[in-house]
Amino acid sequence: MTNEPNKQSRYRAPRLAIFNHKGGVGKTTLTVNLAFAIAEKGFKVLIVDSDPQCNLTSYLIEEAVVDDLLDNSDSDQGATIWSALKPIAEGTGETKVIPAIEVSTNLFILPGDIRLAEFESELAPLWNECFKRKLRGFRGTVALSALVNAVAEENGVDLVLYDSGPNIGPLNRIILLDCDHFIIPAACDAFSLRAIRTLGHALYEWVGDWQTIQELAPDNVYLLPGLPKLLGYVPQRFRVYASRPAAQFASFLPRIEKTVVEDVITVLARLNAVLVSSAAHPLKLAEIKDFSGQATAAQEEGVSLWTVRSGTPAQRADAQSDFQAFAAMVLRRIGVTKQ
Repeated sequence: MTNEPNKQSRYRAPRLAIFNHKGGVGKTTLTVNLAFAIAEKGFKVLIVDSDPQCNLTSYLIEEAVVDDLLDNSDSDQGATIWSALKPIAEGTGETKVIPAIEVSTNLFILPGDIRLAEFESELAPLWNECFKRKLRGFRGTVALSALVNAVAEENGVDLVLYDSGPNIGPLNRIILLDCDHFIIPAACDAFSLRAIRTLGHALYEWVGDWQTIQELAPDNVYLLPGLPKLLGYVPQRFRVYASRPAAQFASFLPRIEKTVVEDVITVLARLNAVLVSSAAHPLKLAEIKDFSGQATAAQEEGVSLWTVRSGTPAQRADAQSDFQAFAAMVLRRIGVTKQ
């Protein structure tokens, strides 16, 4: 089964990325536990592991299965995202639809692959071909979105979550342009603040360039929406004392909000007010403290922070409370409700 971009229609489920190009902010742990929390509320969630490091795939799928998926991803029976996009990367055909893996009730994943780096290397020339109005450029640029359309519709999902690598590269560019919304995760340190300062400017450039490409696009070609709207930010991985952020981390919280306002919201609003139309008060969607060993154990077991065997009952209850509140806020902001 293949997808022709000019015959595609966008599937209804909103798409969301938790995105910060700085590594070490706990993005994968945040994404997977948000997905678990939303799935527990009865919504079907599709996670797209579009990070070539495959951390989220390794989190949710047992090691032997991951090894088999990677060993066979280049074959006709391949079932990773690379398997689906290989014909585009090699210029031999269109996107191949692969099955999502249901890892728990209401939770599905499109498995990642280290060879996604090869697809990413083709995205820069494909992007340039869009400016020349070449159909191959458009087909390649929207290939991942076309795959998500088909898989999301096949499984009747209510929300798509992208997990992406910590960089500002061609793959993350098409992911953000395919998203309806994004959330900024922030560690409480100076490096995270510096990354946020450059994030708004990168998005400004991506969205602006895509607006030009849309104007050049041939008629009836499937296009990315190109308007990722900021929902807010999430400070995380901070230490707590007496149930409150420790002083050294608490001092960073107002600095994070100030940076998001000045270097993301203000910048994007100059380009298109729609980009910040979902960034309502409060901008801080949740506070996720450092679950340290509990998070490591959850990844090893492939479960949520509140169903892991590690930690105390109180720690598990805290994790569940934090993520259920976070999930409720996200669903409310993006308007996902029961049908």
